Amino acid sequence: MKIAESRDDRGINRKGVAVAAASLLACGGFVAYGVLSSDDAPAAPRQAAPVASVTYAVLGEGTADISYRGPSGAKATVVTNARLPWKKTVSVPLGASSIVNVTLGEKGGTASCTLAVRGKHIQRATATGAFGRTTCSSELPAPAVSAASEEAA
Repeated sequence: MKIAESRDDRGINRKGVAVAAASLLACGGFVAYGVLSSDDAPAAPRQAAPVASVTYAVLGEGTADISYRGPSGAKATVVTNARLPWKKTVSVPLGASSIVNVTLGEKGGTASCTLAVRGKHIQRATATGAFGRTTCSSELPAPAVSAASEEAA
């Protein structure tokens, strides 16, 4: 019985191994070429959106449920049974609205929300009675347009 010349003593097909190795090298070369020689310009560094400092305060006695717009600008943060008085300062993206909602519990009482943007008092509102509700809100100014972004438009 005659054994094929391309097999070694262990029965490994040398020609098949050489073809597989060459194929892997070629694929690796194409991948490396695609990664290293991309024609795309590097992405511009992402700049943080301009923000304004917003201070929410809820005055009163007892507890209340409070929701407010935080740094994400889109999602409200909720604090349940917050002990009053309560205060929180956050950075809100320019162009978004700042808002704080107050809901009293079953026992009622009186609570007032205040809203300040960059240290300037904007609004105050009061909730009274069982499950009383109030809201303080303000639209933040739109971000200033830079000369560079005007030229790009």
